[in-house]
Amino acid sequence: MAVQEARQNTEPGTHAGGCTCGDCPHGAREGHRRAVAAFLVQRDEFAAGQGLPAAVAHSASASRQWVSEELTQSADLVAERRRAEGQAWLARLWLRTTCTVWAAVVVLLLAQSLTAIGAGWTTARTAGLLASLVVAGALTAASWFHRARGGALAPVIGEDNRLSTSRAVATAWVLLVGYAVLVLAARLAAASGPAERDALIAGLDLARGAGVVTVLAVVCGIAVLVRRVVGLRVLTQRLQKVRADRPRAADLLTDDSGRGTFADIQYVVLSGVALTFAAVRLARRPDQLPDLPWGLAVAVLVSAATYVAGKYAEGGRPVVLSVVRSREAGDLDGPIRTGDDIEIRGAGFVPPGAHTADRLSRMVVRIGPVHVHVPLVPVTGGFSNPTDAVLTVPVPADVEPGRLEVQVVTAAGVETNRYTIDVTE
Repeated sequence: MAVQEARQNTEPGTHAGGCTCGDCPHGAREGHRRAVAAFLVQRDEFAAGQGLPAAVAHSASASRQWVSEELTQSADLVAERRRAEGQAWLARLWLRTTCTVWAAVVVLLLAQSLTAIGAGWTTARTAGLLASLVVAGALTAASWFHRARGGALAPVIGEDNRLSTSRAVATAWVLLVGYAVLVLAARLAAASGPAERDALIAGLDLARGAGVVTVLAVVCGIAVLVRRVVGLRVLTQRLQKVRADRPRAADLLTDDSGRGTFADIQYVVLSGVALTFAAVRLARRPDQLPDLPWGLAVAVLVSAATYVAGKYAEGGRPVVLSVVRSREAGDLDGPIRTGDDIEIRGAGFVPPGAHTADRLSRMVVRIGPVHVHVPLVPVTGGFSNPTDAVLTVPVPADVEPGRLEVQVVTAAGVETNRYTIDVTE
């Protein structure tokens, strides 16, 4: 009843937590915050044994099932509010990205003006500003057409709604090289003599820009390859992917569970260093493509190879290692019977990024022909069931005694191996 009332008070379009109006104090963010706070209070109350109705308090299995159902409904409400908050955040992001792009143009103008003091204004400075205006205009147009998907960041947001490290690095190199070519084009248009035009055309020669062109080709190829690799591994159930509610800057350096990964960090860091060096070289020599030294280019290529190897190595299918009868301290050992709780031991049951209650509640265990939803068992600060290595579920009464196969289906829809158990009457 409380969950139904909360849903009625937070329906989209009302001013009680679900409104997405720009001037409403009860927007999607506030609605999500309230739903999370209410869920945490409810979870901790159940963990302390409070709030149980008298009709189920006498039975441990009945009370556990009732608590699990209540928490699942509350978690679904939190997930609904979280999705609404993520969509509202993405809709606002396009304006932020546009402002950031034009702020960078202003910073470039100020830097050009300050460095021109004493040295004087040159054609190269004008060409740099014109190129920045063209790039900023293109990004602004892209932001408008993709304003519902994050604006200018839409191309670097993956299918799992997270920022893609490979796409972000490739996009940065594309923007740098594109900007450098625009600078040379602007200078070539303003060149007055054939000697100057020949020098600018020679600046595009492959011998001078071989390093940066090689890095550009490799990082773009890796962006395509990683997308293909991840997609195939997900389809073949060798990798578990859970969609995020919204992209975060930390996605560039972390895995799906939010933990920093060496492969991503070193790829971003070394690519950032190389990009900074190339940008400085372009500022010092605006008459040619940035001549990235081969030593630095090879370092980026090694970093890229490490990143791809990390993508191939991550993940893995969940696995069931053993199934035993769950018993309290002091209970006698015995065979598994219908109605007993069984403890399924293994690894990889909870996919990265699926530690929220609404996703944990999607886990299912097949016991013979019957699908059993894994109950949520709350403790203060989290859940003791399910976990990544242990699941506890009851053997349903509908199961016929005999040899039965047990299989876990995770929140990502990935199935484990089948494990055979004996169930007696």
